[in-house]
Amino acid sequence: MNNEMTSSPELPEGWAWTRLGDIGEVNLGKTPRKTQYTNGGGLKIVKFRDIVGDNIYWDENDKGFVIDSESLIAQLSELHDGDVLVTASAHSSEHIGKKVVYVSTIPQRYSKVFFVGELLCIRVNEDGINPRIVYYYLLSQDGYRAIQDHVRGVHLIASEARQIPLPLPPLPEQHRIVAKIEELFTRLDAGVEALKRTKAQIKRYRQSVLKYAFEGKLTAEWRQAPRHELEPASILIERIKHERQKNAKGKYKELPPLDTSDLPELPEGWVWIRVGDITGLSSGRAFKKREYSDEGVRLFQIANVSFGAVVWDSIAYMPVCYLQKYPELALKAGDILMALNRPVLDGRLKIGELNEKDAPSILYQRVGRFDFYDSSIKPFFLYFSQTPFFIDRLKTSLQGVDQPFVTKPRLLRIPLPITSLAEQCKVIEEIERRFSIADQIEKTVDHSLKQAERLRQSILKRAFEGKLVAQDPNDEPAEKLLERIKAEKTERKGQAPRDKVKYSKARRWLK
Repeated sequence: MNNEMTSSPELPEGWAWTRLGDIGEVNLGKTPRKTQYTNGGGLKIVKFRDIVGDNIYWDENDKGFVIDSESLIAQLSELHDGDVLVTASAHSSEHIGKKVVYVSTIPQRYSKVFFVGELLCIRVNEDGINPRIVYYYLLSQDGYRAIQDHVRGVHLIASEARQIPLPLPPLPEQHRIVAKIEELFTRLDAGVEALKRTKAQIKRYRQSVLKYAFEGKLTAEWRQAPRHELEPASILIERIKHERQKNAKGKYKELPPLDTSDLPELPEGWVWIRVGDITGLSSGRAFKKREYSDEGVRLFQIANVSFGAVVWDSIAYMPVCYLQKYPELALKAGDILMALNRPVLDGRLKIGELNEKDAPSILYQRVGRFDFYDSSIKPFFLYFSQTPFFIDRLKTSLQGVDQPFVTKPRLLRIPLPITSLAEQCKVIEEIERRFSIADQIEKTVDHSLKQAERLRQSILKRAFEGKLVAQDPNDEPAEKLLERIKAEKTERKGQAPRDKVKYSKARRWLK
């Protein structure tokens, strides 16, 4: 620690380096056993997932409560107003210290609030230290790096956290810095909220575009324009039906009649059908772990299909020979795949189309591949699958509670509005033209949000370089403040003060 403090950057006049453990209590929480949790009550326990951004999400419907037991309460770590919480355990070390929250006010509806072992609490209990100065420093990039220097593996233990260095201004300057940061952050937050509202509006706009597209409203003028007579959708469906019967080899099965009484009215030339009228559905195989290999052909799992995209953040491999062993499960570019387990999240559907770079791959269980009877319908269906209409119908078709899933028959019975191939092309053209404009706006908004975060970090950097507010030479230096804190600690412990020689050495390495 000696070397760490002396090698720290030079501070402005009147500032001093100290450590978190020198100005307060630094402790990890305690995690109760599963049997000690309950569905409600006044004893709330804050968990890792309850920290959203730089705030605690107080959710009364969450199961984050513990039983009212005197012996249990004595073991747990209580949270107080003015505490600073930091993530102290994660799956990877870079996430430790990423979440930092200042506990300004604990809701009165809770009699006590505790925190789990994945969180570390810094409680400033010394006069002359503004706890928000600790919070804002740990929120800065320099603070994050200071935390990372003390991470061991994927944990930040309390004894290491107590050694984290902190640049401390004089007390009046602490208050000025905090006030200025909060003034600037308030303005910045207002701009960020406006940008987030714009993003939400863009999302609603896309949903409206899709809704109008499959109600035939985007192509209403196009249908009125003089042109050769269009082939009605009914002819297209009959042609597909004929091809299905021809290739079914005696296995063709007619879907039950579709009741359209509760479905929206469609324009002339459009018809309601079922998804199963234009496509079949294949699901993958549950390969055993022992069949996996270190390299070969990629296995396409649920984790590989996202919202309108294919992702390879998680990759498993099968032997290349499995492409010949299971040819019916071999995937190729252009295939449309959908998660059959938990297919909908936050109103979005996990569906994507394979590109050349995604193939070949092998289909795993609980992922569905749409096998279209006429491949020209694929783009039309892919957009339809992302409409509020389709997603709402899909959600009502789900089975299971903890692991919602959709079966093949239920999925294929979902209604689908269809039109001629010519109008399908025009519908797609109109959607993509509007989406292109929305994409450009969203790209600008995302860029502005990143700029806002960089500005936030710039404010914090200037604050802890002593450049954000004016300095007053009449302020008591932080070194004097630390000396007084140390003396008060010694007095509280009932220990005799150190002799001048040892005390002056301690002062030198704290500088």
